[in-house]
Amino acid sequence: MTTHNRNALAAYAVGFIFAIGLGLSGMTQPQKVLGFLDLFGHWDPSLIFVMGGAVSVHFVTYRLIRRRPSPLFDSKWHVPTSRDVTGRLVIGSVLFGIGWGIAGFCPGPALTSLATVTLKPWVFVGALLVGMLIYQRVEKKLPGKN
Repeated sequence: MTTHNRNALAAYAVGFIFAIGLGLSGMTQPQKVLGFLDLFGHWDPSLIFVMGGAVSVHFVTYRLIRRRPSPLFDSKWHVPTSRDVTGRLVIGSVLFGIGWGIAGFCPGPALTSLATVTLKPWVFVGALLVGMLIYQRVEKKLPGKN
């Protein structure tokens, strides 16, 4: 099996496990997210417990895994080195948060929810793809971009 095939298989396996976790935790249900954001109504704190569990597991396993000289399916680690907080990062984060708050979906749970064959995740993913295409076109025209 080639390195590319091993990487692809590992990515699919991790994505599948992530999707199962999203489904079991109920995070594919937009009302869970919207309930968490409804601080003055019927607040649902379950999202914070799911996030806390995910951050805890990542906190421990990341440190253990990074002790290895390289990942299992690659010759070196590909970890971002930039820690700059740029305007583009802030604007992107704000847009992500607004979209998440309005729709109750972020990309991972929306893709997982496509399996439910209900309209809302399909509309969300369609809008996500259109937004990505618009961004590609606009970014090329920004100053300092080729």
